[in-house]
Amino acid sequence: MAVVPAAARTLAILRLLGRQGAPMSAATISRELGLARSTTYHLLDTLVLEGFVVHVPEDRRYALGLGAYELGSGYSRQAPLQRVARVPLAALVDQAGHNAHLAVLHGSEVVYLIEERARGRAALITDVGVRLPAHLTATGRAMLAGLPKQHVRALFPGPSAFVTRTDRGPTSFSSLTRLLVDTRRRGSSEEIGEVTDGFSSVGAAVLDHAEHPVAAVALTFPTDPVTPGEVAILARAVQRTARTISRRLGGSRADAPQS
Repeated sequence: MAVVPAAARTLAILRLLGRQGAPMSAATISRELGLARSTTYHLLDTLVLEGFVVHVPEDRRYALGLGAYELGSGYSRQAPLQRVARVPLAALVDQAGHNAHLAVLHGSEVVYLIEERARGRAALITDVGVRLPAHLTATGRAMLAGLPKQHVRALFPGPSAFVTRTDRGPTSFSSLTRLLVDTRRRGSSEEIGEVTDGFSSVGAAVLDHAEHPVAAVALTFPTDPVTPGEVAILARAVQRTARTISRRLGGSRADAPQS
């Protein structure tokens, strides 16, 4: 597929501005993206004209405009992530026989977007709209493992950030880091009774075209009598589902290590 350079540069500016907590100067945008100053100003002028960027003249800086907000609102209305994930998630439930869910990261929490319940399985706490601490959940750990260390540090700046539900789980940044290193090594995450006593979960991240974790898939099952060998099989099934959703979103996720 051919890439149009001007379009790619324009999108890069929008993505860069979208990641910031404050407006940026044209010089900083130019430096961050490796663009010529003249090119940066031309693209910014066009984005301002179309309403996707606003210029703050007092600060000589640029920020996202109403057009970007309208795009984001359209995304929310269309719910494309839920649409592309629902069928693969249902297939995962049929294969595994356990409840599955899809979640996204929101600050230091995960928000559940889909829960697919297996026949005969009870409802779990991971219902649609529920928020849980990311460091305790398999979905949260799968996504955190794909973020830069400094980003994770910003989300968990001190001991008070490490709440627990069942007196299990990481209670410091160093212990969370060890879990995330293991998650990256295996290609999947795991939690054992840290969200709900008697239940465990395995998860894997859904990645976009830039290999950024935009969501995660997980299976939740009774801790007993599922054996370690069965957990490994479930983890591989979750990884396959996450790769399928990644491809549907336009991601280019390579095969993850197999547990």
